Amino acid sequence: MRFAKFKLPLWVAGGLLTATATSATAAEQTQLDPSLYTQVAQADVPSAPVPVIPNVPEEDAYQMRALPPQEAAAEVEEGPTRYLELDALTSRGISTYGWINAGIGANNWGYPWNGPITFNDRAWMGQMNQLYLVNEKVLDTEDGGWDWGGRVDLLYGTDYIFTTARGLDGNLFYQPNPAGSGGAPSWGDKYYGLALPQMYGEVGYGDHAVKFGHFYTIIGYEVVPAIGNFFYTHAYTMQYGEPFTHTGVLDVWTVNDQLTVYGGITNGWDNYSDPINYFGINNPGYPGANSNAAFLGGATFKSSDEAQALTMTVSSGNEIGSFDSVSGLANIGNRSVLSTVYINELSDKLTYVFQNDNGWQFNAGTPDTLNQAQPGTALWYGINQYMFYTFSDNVVGGMRLEWFRDNNGYRVINPIRNALFGGPFEGGYQGNFWQATWGLNWKPNGSRNWMIRPELRYDWYSPDSPGGPLPFGNFNEYGQFYGGCDVIWQF
Repeated sequence: MRFAKFKLPLWVAGGLLTATATSATAAEQTQLDPSLYTQVAQADVPSAPVPVIPNVPEEDAYQMRALPPQEAAAEVEEGPTRYLELDALTSRGISTYGWINAGIGANNWGYPWNGPITFNDRAWMGQMNQLYLVNEKVLDTEDGGWDWGGRVDLLYGTDYIFTTARGLDGNLFYQPNPAGSGGAPSWGDKYYGLALPQMYGEVGYGDHAVKFGHFYTIIGYEVVPAIGNFFYTHAYTMQYGEPFTHTGVLDVWTVNDQLTVYGGITNGWDNYSDPINYFGINNPGYPGANSNAAFLGGATFKSSDEAQALTMTVSSGNEIGSFDSVSGLANIGNRSVLSTVYINELSDKLTYVFQNDNGWQFNAGTPDTLNQAQPGTALWYGINQYMFYTFSDNVVGGMRLEWFRDNNGYRVINPIRNALFGGPFEGGYQGNFWQATWGLNWKPNGSRNWMIRPELRYDWYSPDSPGGPLPFGNFNEYGQFYGGCDVIWQF
């Protein structure tokens, strides 16, 4: 595939979503101990409509937003060969397509988990991360009239655990072992599963497109679909600081060529409906805890030459902050996150991306606030920077630098999958996480369907106080080298 020059603004930035497309903490699971929900929040990927880009199909615009603009433009403009599409459906605007994403990675300590790194969290274990299927009807309002559309996504693979929503696939596909510790169900070693990250309809008229149902978030830059990310692994910001999915209504208003506004009401972070209490008990502090409406919105500003774009998005509403250890009742408080993404296409070959996220949770009940009259507030925030350079038509290089602060030891846990399966895990990493990632995107022989993504990564943790748990190695190391590679085949 050619990485042709295309003055694409930051529709690939976090926050821009196509009218047809899908908009990443692990998703909060109904089948899990509720106390884990507050520690694992999306932690990260989006599906809201965006302004129509001349000569570029809207399909996959969301999924491509975390690629450098040059690569994303070529990906959407030329596109892979689709093997599942039928003339009878495409003639009616209905598309069916998907991809397989598989890879392997490991750390320098020889420990079976790659610390808090996701989605490739298991060391030296080949993973089929995503067998992903999409069926959608593209929303088309270019003539200024009415139109309708919709989309359903299915994800099977090891990544499923990060994208399930409470009250939907979080318990719909829950298959616990019949017996577990303390009488509670146990997941055992269930690495593969099925998730339904998107299921929504859309109605559009003129400059407005309204999405209703279950869809990816518009928060942030990196996304869940493998074809939309430059790197195999994910940033802490995406995994631990942002929601993955929402359920509700979202309107995207294309004001003009330079301004797009998003606004809607959702059911919060990774929620579909109020789940049954994990232990099957009618706990009065739990039912209804996540029925509170949350605001989801933002705006994207583009330069007139479409070389720069600034996207600011926000989600704010009440969520479960913590659970009382004696009564088991939920402490409810506001959870908000504000994300800013700036992209600058510096030249035909070089692109720079800046992201800043700021989040907080009231009534978090973290150890440093438990002695207060009321459980205190937990904060998390960070900065991501990306640089992408196109070496040739088939090879693009990239670098990611990140600082993420878990101010109260509230967000990051390790290993996430082990925690969700009911196994031993560590948390309470109150301090700063740093990571640098280098990688390539290589399309063998200019293939439009194949992508190979090798990467090297170094992580470092600096705690606020010595003597606490450490996130790497056997919970005893401050830093970690990681190497991995995956392959994506689109069909």
